[in-house]
Amino acid sequence: MKSTVDKLEGLSRKINVQIPAEKVQQAFDKVYKAIQKKANIKGFRQGKAPIATIKSMYAEQVKSDVMNDLINESYQNALDEHKLEPVGYPKVSFEPIMENKDFGFTAEFEVRPEVQLKKYDGLPVMKEKLEIPNDRVESILENIRSGQAELVPVFEDRGLEKGDVAEVDFDGFVNGQPLPNGSAKGHQLEIGTNQFIEGFEDGLLGMRIGDNRTLNLKFPDPYHEPTLSGAPVTFQTKLSGMKKKRLPELNDDLAKKVGDFQSLDDLKARIRKDIEESETKRIQEDVKNRIVRALVEANPVEAPRSLVEQQKQSLEEDFKGRLKQQGMADGDFEEYKKKWGGEFEQSATFMVKSTFLLDTLADKLGLRATKAEVDAKIVEYSQQTGIEMARLNEFYGKPERRSRLMFQVTEEKVVNYLMDKATVTEVAKEKLENEKDI
Repeated sequence: MKSTVDKLEGLSRKINVQIPAEKVQQAFDKVYKAIQKKANIKGFRQGKAPIATIKSMYAEQVKSDVMNDLINESYQNALDEHKLEPVGYPKVSFEPIMENKDFGFTAEFEVRPEVQLKKYDGLPVMKEKLEIPNDRVESILENIRSGQAELVPVFEDRGLEKGDVAEVDFDGFVNGQPLPNGSAKGHQLEIGTNQFIEGFEDGLLGMRIGDNRTLNLKFPDPYHEPTLSGAPVTFQTKLSGMKKKRLPELNDDLAKKVGDFQSLDDLKARIRKDIEESETKRIQEDVKNRIVRALVEANPVEAPRSLVEQQKQSLEEDFKGRLKQQGMADGDFEEYKKKWGGEFEQSATFMVKSTFLLDTLADKLGLRATKAEVDAKIVEYSQQTGIEMARLNEFYGKPERRSRLMFQVTEEKVVNYLMDKATVTEVAKEKLENEKDI
């Protein structure tokens, strides 16, 4: 076998392989003899059919098998010979294979980039200072009050106002035909929550119990039901009842009612503690992302185009799925791609570069995840999710899943190392937000 390597653009390489006729024929003979031993052909005892008969019956299958065997073996041998480490699958082109003839093929692929670590200790990174405004605690307290509110009838002689809960009968019509699922009796609707399409709730303002009103509106464009996007719609409405929320007093009794608290001060302390824990976790995740970005900026590395495309596609599919869960149509995603498609490209490129850098650092610093650390991570998942260990062990028993988890733990160890060595500057949240806008 002879092989040469052509260096193409960037990280792309092309291996050219020529296999001599003698080796090709040996491969053919080996496959034919293997078939001959097992073949049951009428008129011949098993293993005794002539090779000529075998060839007449299995020629095309044998050509395919021989070609695949030769390509797989020779491709790996060529990689070893030229000390190449490919990423992704090769694009293989080949000539027709024939007995007693030389066989040639080419394989194009990208290679793992050469990573040169220039700086990873003492990376500068900004960290958001933990600050919890009092109004945030007060806002949560108001939400708790609202959740404990009672609905009581409105006895004043007045029309419907924002904040009231209307009991409304309505029938919707599009092009004079009833709107599917567009009718209800005694539907309770808090005015101002924007649960219905734009204009519906405002259109009810001022109505008194027993009043009828016609609302001529339009569906949003786009809308989760494409056939209704931008369509005119008419609602015949009647206000059958009107209530308002009566909020409880913000006192010790309310605190005792909503949880195991002795006083309002205890409830406030728990709210603040929960906010601190949540914000600390968010800030920690943010600073970890920043330290990885600092690593990528300080250590330029080329990203294989094929891996970027794979990662980009994965990001797009994930985002598209989340849009669908929110009731948005495929067209919304296509519009987003036209406007913000570059974000997928940038994110994918960053993720590929950071993976190579973290992987190289793991080897350099001896931070590869151990079996015990991976097992501990599975235990942690079980405690966090409540999923039984047996199910998690079965899930991560598959090699590819366990491999991904092992690399995840490895990345966490490297990032924690970078955090310990980083030069961290605490700044106000506003400064970080301004930095993003620059």
